[in-house]
Amino acid sequence: MKSLKYLNKYLFKYKYRLLLGIVFVVISNIFAIYPAQIIRESFNIVEAKLTNTPLTDNNFLTQLFYSLSFGKAILCFGLIVFALALAKGLFVFFNRQTIIVMSRLIEFDLKNEIFEHYQKLDATFYKNNSTGDIMNRISEDASKVRMYLGPGIMYTINLITLFALIIPVMFSINIKLTLYSLAPLPILSVLIYYVSSRINMQSEKVQEKLSDITTISQETYSGIRIVKSFVKEKLFITQLSKVNDEYLSHNMSLVKTNSIFNPITMMLIGLSTILTIYIGGIEYIKGHISLGNILEFVFYINMLTWPVTAIGWVTSIIQRAAASQSRINEFLETQPQIKNQSNEIYALNGRIRFENVSFVYPESGIVALKNVSFEVNPGETLAIIGRTGSGKSSIVNLILRKYDSSSGKIEIDNRDIKEHNLSLLRENVGYVPQDVFLFSETIENNIAFGLKDKEISHEIIKEAAKNAVIYSNIMEFPKGFNTRVGERGITLSGGQKQRISIARAIVKQPKILIFDDCLSAVDTETESLILQNLSAIMKDKTTIVVSHRVSSVKYADKIIVIDQGEIIESGNHDSLIGLGKTYYKMHEQQLVR
Repeated sequence: MKSLKYLNKYLFKYKYRLLLGIVFVVISNIFAIYPAQIIRESFNIVEAKLTNTPLTDNNFLTQLFYSLSFGKAILCFGLIVFALALAKGLFVFFNRQTIIVMSRLIEFDLKNEIFEHYQKLDATFYKNNSTGDIMNRISEDASKVRMYLGPGIMYTINLITLFALIIPVMFSINIKLTLYSLAPLPILSVLIYYVSSRINMQSEKVQEKLSDITTISQETYSGIRIVKSFVKEKLFITQLSKVNDEYLSHNMSLVKTNSIFNPITMMLIGLSTILTIYIGGIEYIKGHISLGNILEFVFYINMLTWPVTAIGWVTSIIQRAAASQSRINEFLETQPQIKNQSNEIYALNGRIRFENVSFVYPESGIVALKNVSFEVNPGETLAIIGRTGSGKSSIVNLILRKYDSSSGKIEIDNRDIKEHNLSLLRENVGYVPQDVFLFSETIENNIAFGLKDKEISHEIIKEAAKNAVIYSNIMEFPKGFNTRVGERGITLSGGQKQRISIARAIVKQPKILIFDDCLSAVDTETESLILQNLSAIMKDKTTIVVSHRVSSVKYADKIIVIDQGEIIESGNHDSLIGLGKTYYKMHEQQLVR
């Protein structure tokens, strides 16, 4: 139950709904216990009329009904029971509208909190956790927690209220009969104590396997083109079948536990009824109680049957919720390694300076950069060129502050990058990643994604598309800018996706532009046209171009050649050609191609 303490803040938030729900539960149960007493009186009246004996009960209402004819008395009792049932039903409706609705509101808040926290977590978190597991905690786990907050709390309150209302009445009638009737319940409590731990362990295993199923399914759907291209459908079917079998096995173990537990619970409740009739009969013969009391006790036991039977179900709900909330807490307690140290609003110019920067990826331990130093001023273009895996994208990740450097210093506008307002910094960076991601939206909305707190102007979007040399392609589509691109832009070619990504970056008119090998999927002619269009945009901005193609970087003001995380050459295109080393060799090799 420790993990569920986290939810107390939500219960406090909706305390008035909860308190009102408790009141409605109590009132509905008050109306529920009176029919048993009415039926007791009606049974005693029937017995008295049939045996022509006077009533021992001096209750005014009972004496009044006794004076009526047999049919009228029974009709009056029936109407009272019917009215009490209606009143109970009305307040049951009210308690569901308070407690169950409260659980839905808390589920809504909890999912929003989880999602908001996910957005704060850094790249390391997403590299260490699968998408399926992340999704499962905000969907399946949150739903199981809601069951505890709704039905779990409601039926627990219902059980406590019924016991508090019924048991004193039973003791006031006959102590011996009450003790025998309730005797099986302690046995049930001990049984629940031992079964609950087993249910908890089985629930955790079920949730873990469900996360695995979600992960495999999500990866298969996302990479379906690759799966089909390599004819690996059977491999993924086999993998999913294996995990499904394990999920089924753990689920069946949980079902078996419940299937054994529930009949035993029902047997113990049935035993209570048998003892009530047997001991009640003995007490009636002795003259300690009336026949109506025996029937009243049977009604009371039957009223306690569902709440007591529900103990097992509620226990299972609570155990599952505890396991799920424990998994949710694990992520909510995860703190981002990259934290925003300032909310200050200021103008950013875009001067970038690296001083002896080294970087090791925390999740893998790979050394990406070693003592890297360079400087680029507003209006200048810095090109970073090197082979695959040399550390080019690591520099970009550090500028975007997806990671913090292991050593050395990174400054933007003569201020340590860690002291900058992180949101402001990223808002002033137009980033075109190597791995393009487009949303399942229209082309216009994908480009407009780069805008913030601005009215979406079609002219601005159109101009950005023209500068990215994608406008003519867009207009060839039947719906133009309103064309939906499908999941991750699956309906577009690689070059089209890259150019839409470029348009998305430049439409926000940032102070810093970063192009991370974003022209690899376009031909040299289109590349030249894009660079020519971007030259006017880049004039007053700090621009960083990352590439492994010399044609993409030769017009840059400064070029650094990086290999195995170290800068091995730096200068402009002509000076590096004159050195006749790595850059020159790359230039010659690419000319031959």
